[in-house]
Amino acid sequence: MFFGVLVILLGLAAIVASFAQSQFSKLRPVGLIGVVFGILIWTSAAALVSVPVGSAGVISNRFTGMKPDVLLPGTHFILPGIESVTYYNARLQEMTLSRRGEGGPDKDESIKGLSREGLEISADITVQYQIIAAKVPTLHQEIGPGYEDVIIRPIVRSEVRNGIGSFNAADLISTKRKELEAVIIKNLEKEFLKSNIELKAVLLRELRIPDSVAKAIEEKQTAEQRVQTEKNNREAERIRSDTVVVKANGDSKAAIVRAQGEAQALTLRANALKTNPQLIQLTIAEKLAPTIQTIMIPSSGNFLLNLESLTKQK
Repeated sequence: MFFGVLVILLGLAAIVASFAQSQFSKLRPVGLIGVVFGILIWTSAAALVSVPVGSAGVISNRFTGMKPDVLLPGTHFILPGIESVTYYNARLQEMTLSRRGEGGPDKDESIKGLSREGLEISADITVQYQIIAAKVPTLHQEIGPGYEDVIIRPIVRSEVRNGIGSFNAADLISTKRKELEAVIIKNLEKEFLKSNIELKAVLLRELRIPDSVAKAIEEKQTAEQRVQTEKNNREAERIRSDTVVVKANGDSKAAIVRAQGEAQALTLRANALKTNPQLIQLTIAEKLAPTIQTIMIPSSGNFLLNLESLTKQK
C-alpha cells in the first residue's frame, strides 16, 4: 500500500512539473501513467486483508451493514474504502480477578460477597474462556470488541457473589470449597453461552474471611475437637470397663465350674472308697512313695509289710 501511494505522489509530481515548464511536457503522460498505476497498486493492497492465525474477522459495509460471514485465518478480498474488517481473538483467553489486580499491586480486584450468615468473604478467581468463532458476527453485532468488560467481568463477579451467598463461611474455608467452585462453573457456562462465549475453566484461587472471624471459627473447631476427644476417651474407658467385667464374669464362671468338678470328683471318690476299702491303702501308698520302701500285698487281712523289718530279721 505504501508503494502505491509513493507511485501516485511521483506521478502527480511529474504532472505538476510538466505544466510548470513546457520543455518537460513529455513528462505529463508518464505522470498520468504513474498516478493510475499507483492507484491500482493502492487499491489492490487495500482490497487484500490478512486474518492472523488464532483470530476471526467480520466485515462491515458502509452501505449494507455487517456481513454474516466469518473471516477465518488467511487472505481475503474486500471493497477498499467501502468495507472494513474487525478482528477478534479466537484463542483461549484468561482473566484473573484478585487483590493484586491487573492494574497493579495496589488495585484490589478481588470479589467480595456475603456468606449465608452475612460474613464478608473475599475471593480470588481465574476464568479461562474462548469466543465461539462461528458466532463472531453475532457477538460483534450485539456486544462488540469490548465483550470482556461488558460481559465477562460483570458476570463473573455476579455469579461468584451468588455462589458465596449459598454457603456458610466456616464451610467455605473448610469442606465446601469444591462445591462452591462447581456452582460457579455451572452458572458461568450457562451465562457465557448466551453471549456466544465458551467457558473453559474456573480456578478458585483463594477464599479469605476477616481475621477476627477466622480466629473465632478456629477456636470453635478446637473446642469441638476437644469435646470429641473427651467423648472418645470416655468410650474407650467404657470399653475397658466392660472388658474387665466380662473377664471377671468369665473367671467367676470358670471357678464355679472348677469347684463343681472338684465336688463331683470328691463325691465319686467317696463312693468308690465305700464300695472298695482297699483304695484307702492305695491312697496311703501313693502318699508314702517313693521315699519309703513299702510293699502292699493284697490279702484277706489287709495288712502292710515293711521291707526294712523283713531285711533285719533275715
